[in-house]
Amino acid sequence: MVNTSSPTFSIRVADECFEDYILNSEFTFTVTGYARVQIGEPVAHWPVDAVEPYLKNYGIDSEEFCDYRDAADSTVLVAWLDEQPVGHVVVSQHWNGFAHIDELAVDTGARRNGVARKLLDVAQFWSRKRGLPGITLETQNNNLEACRLYERYGFVVGGVDHLRYRAIDPATQETAIFWYLLFDAPGIDHCGKPF
Repeated sequence: MVNTSSPTFSIRVADECFEDYILNSEFTFTVTGYARVQIGEPVAHWPVDAVEPYLKNYGIDSEEFCDYRDAADSTVLVAWLDEQPVGHVVVSQHWNGFAHIDELAVDTGARRNGVARKLLDVAQFWSRKRGLPGITLETQNNNLEACRLYERYGFVVGGVDHLRYRAIDPATQETAIFWYLLFDAPGIDHCGKPF
């Protein structure tokens, strides 16, 4: 369990212990419904089709991200509270010129401590340092806590893909949501609309 009274926080580049951290962490979240994304509307206004709550786990594969650690156009960063790894972000330069967050995950025992926000801060620093115009990432319409986090951070929905997961499960209600954080983009409101 994490010392939440006054933990010492740090972010470090992933090392050879990354696989152990992944194997010993819990990244599940509870699905309570599927949002019907309304581009240009705040997440709080999205209609949600409720479902019987269940735990979702995407099954993070540490080997998948090994090459990101050593590449010039990507990195894997791990958040630590005291001496315990509690979250990570995998960020790379995407083909479209944006930074892309390939993965952002926080251990269930460390949530609600600002870990995800701090990992987003570091991903933003990494992206700005490279002169990239912003960050993109994808989440799903059943991960409403993540959607709220990205919206609060300043991301806007740039697109929705209702078919992305149909090959995995033809009957799925899961929808991909593509979020963008545009740097120095005057005239864009919190919903991604120009003003």
